[in-house]
Amino acid sequence: MVRAMESSSPGPRLSKSLIIKLAIGLVVVGAGGLLLLRGVDLGDALERFLTVVREAGPLAFFGAMAILPALGFPLSPFTLSAGPAFGPVIGVGWVLVAAFAAVFCNVMLGYCLARWVMHPVLERLVVRLGYKLPRIPPNQYWDWSILLRVTPGPPFFVQNFLLGLAHVPMRIYLASSLAVAWSYTAGFVVFGDALIHGKGRNAVFGIMFLVIVIFAVQLLRKHLAKKKAAAAAAAALNVE
Repeated sequence: MVRAMESSSPGPRLSKSLIIKLAIGLVVVGAGGLLLLRGVDLGDALERFLTVVREAGPLAFFGAMAILPALGFPLSPFTLSAGPAFGPVIGVGWVLVAAFAAVFCNVMLGYCLARWVMHPVLERLVVRLGYKLPRIPPNQYWDWSILLRVTPGPPFFVQNFLLGLAHVPMRIYLASSLAVAWSYTAGFVVFGDALIHGKGRNAVFGIMFLVIVIFAVQLLRKHLAKKKAAAAAAAALNVE
């Protein structure tokens, strides 16, 4: 579950994933600034986009949310636009239920593809993307599954494939995946709906919830990393 090639030079370095995200962010910000300079009403454009999404219907939207992220499409555009598009129609509560169901289908699809349907093809793809195929001892399934989910780097769909290719049991895979994915989904859905509809209190709640989730994830990641380092040191001493 680590990169196939590691740099030997000391000091921090940016991962390819982070560089790509930063580049996309700069492009989006630059495009938005250019449109503003040309007098384009971004609010009106956003409302037209949400209208198109709303007219497509929740079944089409959440069906796409269940399938496309398992194939590499980012999940965040769905979680951010679900509330603004369908909150006024079916209520934010039902939007959360539908989003949770879509994420569940998404992680199940990723697992089935990696474990059974496309195992040889995905094995070659993961290696080509620069990741080592995981070899996880059965007594470490929980630790590695959670550590992979909370460690920045591999995109969500790659994480699905890695855990499926590692033959992690489905119950452990689902528990570790949904605990993280549903937490982020709830925060983004509430925040997106509140931001578009001017619900200041809900927007603050969404941001605070996301901050708490990120903080908890970082604490958990550090704890698991220290646990793995201690186990590796103990194993090295036993070998010597």
